[in-house]
Amino acid sequence: MEIKKIIGNVTEFFNEFVAPVHKITSVEQSDNNGWKLTVEVIEEKEYMKRYAKDEMLGVYEVYLNEEKEVVSYKRWDIRYRSSIKQEV
Repeated sequence: MEIKKIIGNVTEFFNEFVAPVHKITSVEQSDNNGWKLTVEVIEEKEYMKRYAKDEMLGVYEVYLNEEKEVVSYKRWDIRYRSSIKQEV
């Protein structure tokens, strides 16, 4: 149940400091015995709704330490929710 705790910690952190989590698309162990996650959140939901625009989806890279605490995060992509991301 380690991954369940990791997802819970990240969700709690994002709900408090960034935005509610829309989806966690990957959880993997990093080289330093910590964890790396990819998290998607809806950016500026009310603003986009007010102006009848498609919601923006922010994609974040999140790192946790051995104690499963968030130690860093950064947004590495933002796109319209309806757009399809194509991997090369």
